[in-house]
Amino acid sequence: MDPMLRSLGWDAFFGTAFREYAGSHEPGRVSTVTRTGCKVYTKAGEINARIPGKLRKDSLLPAVGDWVALSKDDSGTYTVQAILPRRSKISRKDAGRVTGEQVIATNVDTAFIVTSLNKDLNLRRLERYLAVARQNAVEPIIVLNKSDVCPDIDGSLNDVKSIAPGVPIFAISAIQKTGLEQLSPYMKEGKTIVLLGSSGVGKSTIINALEGYGRQKIGDIREDDSRGRHTTTARELIIMESGGVIIDNPGMRELQLWDATDGIAETFQDIEELSRQCKFSDCQHETEPGCAIKRAIKEGTLPEARFESYQKLQRELLALKRKKDPGLMAEERKKWKKIGQMGKAIHENKERGLSHRW
Repeated sequence: MDPMLRSLGWDAFFGTAFREYAGSHEPGRVSTVTRTGCKVYTKAGEINARIPGKLRKDSLLPAVGDWVALSKDDSGTYTVQAILPRRSKISRKDAGRVTGEQVIATNVDTAFIVTSLNKDLNLRRLERYLAVARQNAVEPIIVLNKSDVCPDIDGSLNDVKSIAPGVPIFAISAIQKTGLEQLSPYMKEGKTIVLLGSSGVGKSTIINALEGYGRQKIGDIREDDSRGRHTTTARELIIMESGGVIIDNPGMRELQLWDATDGIAETFQDIEELSRQCKFSDCQHETEPGCAIKRAIKEGTLPEARFESYQKLQRELLALKRKKDPGLMAEERKKWKKIGQMGKAIHENKERGLSHRW
């Protein structure tokens, strides 16, 4: 196996998928994507490649991290002819009202979910990132950066552990280069890490600290709200000198779910288990007797904010399913129309002094 391809993560899985293209094409891994094309790492180094109209027409656009089959014409121009099957991906719903998937990174082994130990620390946001990573069998690692400005590191660690049992959690200071050795076991040849987090949490600073020099441009933090300014403006796959591959991402102001049913279930295993203990299998956890979740909240063993986060993500996912499935949306409208008719009939019967069983 070519050492360059191996360092990029090429293995038997992709080799098998590439067989039909072998001979007339060469493999490469997408490092950046632009409006006009993409950059791709091949065994000879990084090259520019065009994306043909047939892929654009079919909405089969490569994403950072994709392995592709490349052709080369007589003028030396490379063209992406096919995207090889993805082993994993991190994606979200397109921002705005459009119902579409935005693929953030593909063929990822580990996600460094980065937040900072200042005002940016948000447990609800971490739960969302965990659900997205777990949906596609990507190992989540929570990296709490800027430990140098946190007065109570242990307290913050305990807070995060409460919503992420079993997930490795590391407190580091990229700017002071402390705690970075905890990340070293994940920096292995052929393994791919994606950095996820909002602006200003120090994703690019972490890359610079791991590399030992200022590879990525970094910006200052606004002191009034501890939020950062965008310095990484495009996704980029980086071959690390210390080993492995990292996909750097611009800070994400929002991470709307795309497909995260299993990811939510795994992230909220405690709530899923409690719901199975409810007296009624269709318990809505509102006013029903024998609700295990309401009991846990009352007893203080389940934070109400965590349950509300779970409900919010479930509602978001259901709303997306309705948009993607017109039939489901029509059924939902019929259900609420029937409920409205039932309510109207009950009201009319009450006014006439009648009762009706539904």
